[in-house]
Amino acid sequence: MTKELQIRVTPQVAYSEQNIADYVSREIGIDRRTITHVRVLKKSIDARQRQIYVNLTLRIYINEEPADEAYVRTEYPDVSKAPQVIVVGEGPCGLFAALRLIELGLRPVILERGKDVRERKKDLALIKSQQSVDPESNYCFGEGGAGAYSDGKLYTRSKKRGSIEKILNVFCQFGASTSILSDAHPHIGTDKLPRVIENMRKQILASGGEVHFQTKMTELLIKDGKVQGVVAEVKGQRSKVKGQSGDSSLFTLRSALPLGSSKNSSLFYGPVILATGHSARDVYRYLSQTNANLIEPKGIAVGVRLEHPSEMIDKIQYHSSAGRGKYLPAAEYSFVTQVDGRGVYSFCMCPGGFVIPAATDKEQIVVNGMSPSDRNGQWSNSGMVVEVRPEDVSEEKDALCMMKFQEELERMCWQQGNMKQTAPAQRMSDFVNGRLSYDLPRTSYAPGVISSPLHFWLPKSISHRLQEGFKTFGKQRHGFLTNEALMIGVETRTSAPVRITRDQTTMQSIAVMGLFPAGEGAGYAGGIVSAAIDGERAAEMVKELLTERQDY
Repeated sequence: MTKELQIRVTPQVAYSEQNIADYVSREIGIDRRTITHVRVLKKSIDARQRQIYVNLTLRIYINEEPADEAYVRTEYPDVSKAPQVIVVGEGPCGLFAALRLIELGLRPVILERGKDVRERKKDLALIKSQQSVDPESNYCFGEGGAGAYSDGKLYTRSKKRGSIEKILNVFCQFGASTSILSDAHPHIGTDKLPRVIENMRKQILASGGEVHFQTKMTELLIKDGKVQGVVAEVKGQRSKVKGQSGDSSLFTLRSALPLGSSKNSSLFYGPVILATGHSARDVYRYLSQTNANLIEPKGIAVGVRLEHPSEMIDKIQYHSSAGRGKYLPAAEYSFVTQVDGRGVYSFCMCPGGFVIPAATDKEQIVVNGMSPSDRNGQWSNSGMVVEVRPEDVSEEKDALCMMKFQEELERMCWQQGNMKQTAPAQRMSDFVNGRLSYDLPRTSYAPGVISSPLHFWLPKSISHRLQEGFKTFGKQRHGFLTNEALMIGVETRTSAPVRITRDQTTMQSIAVMGLFPAGEGAGYAGGIVSAAIDGERAAEMVKELLTERQDY
């Protein structure tokens, strides 16, 4: 038999299934020898008071073993002979769109401008060691998208668009720990997520789909108001496809290519799911030039990465001079306030993590955060950002105004960093008090930092609001506002600076049929899970289009 129950226990009890089983046996009066298995269904930490508790929802197996897996498995059929759909981008939106297409009996053809997840790692190392940024292979571009090497957090507030549980179960099916199904703030970890992504790609190929690396979309093929496919610049090789050999039928003769296409260009035919991620600025420029109705400006958030010693955050959040101790994970925090009519808040908090260089081109400095699965690093960081709206930066109707604002800040930051990936930085209290930091604490940011008056050169609308926000957060958590914390500039890629307009019911572009903008890059998602959900919905809408329109 099984028994489900909710309990509230100390961190030591919640630390292992053995301890949980012992506790349940004592408190409920079940013979410990009959408890054969304990499955944690939900887990959250309550750190609001000095005494920390862990809330658990459990399924106790008594005199029997679980007959099912801890996650729900999805079946993926062979679609090698099915109609094909072009998926531009292999981040979480593109990957989950492709997997959902296979479920629905359609054949995904993924075009990824960057390299596969293993080769990509080599280029990330060069950013640290040689301060050299490959515009097509970096922390934003490549297999897995921006999430693959920047933390792998799966928490989302998006509850209405689709099944969060489905997304988490798929991650488990491809190698993620089943703990993500129960944790209140699930997290895979940068060290483990690449293997999960590889397994997803292998499934796509095994089902008859295709994945093309170093293949960048340069143009949409549009005829009579309908997308026919894309033109792509091909530098890499396509992945092997189940049951196929030789050249893919997707490649057409040069004579069929549009005028002006490069000699390395190829055509890929089919309806298009556009899942390029929030940093594909060349795509935004192309769409802006193609049709004014394709995109519009969207608000973003801009600021810095704030890094504390993780031990300090543990002591603050767990209300204890001993910090987290043996049984608690690295502490998280979340702050939000309003200053002069704009939100100021923490973003993408990485306990026990690292600050990373996330630029996608030369003459840029952009920072982000990541953490491994054990979250056991010396520092904890988060984005500390200020809400910025289109009307704050431009009075003109310019769809790219927010993107240009991002670019200018990143270029300014690069200049402050001695025109390298060395990032400008300032101690937190010095920033609040308008003082230059004459020395800087140690940091996880590998390319290095240089003292810089962020309070002086950041736009006043950003620096003033951050200063006031930090004062508020310092009052809410004693010890948080400290000169032991380091601000590193700049955090600008919190979300897409444009929205690719689409019909909210069909998810198709309002300007052209057969184009399905999706995920973070389209301006409709924020984070791995919401992007994945949006990708699945896009796949479903493509299926509806192909079912209803026989001319596609």
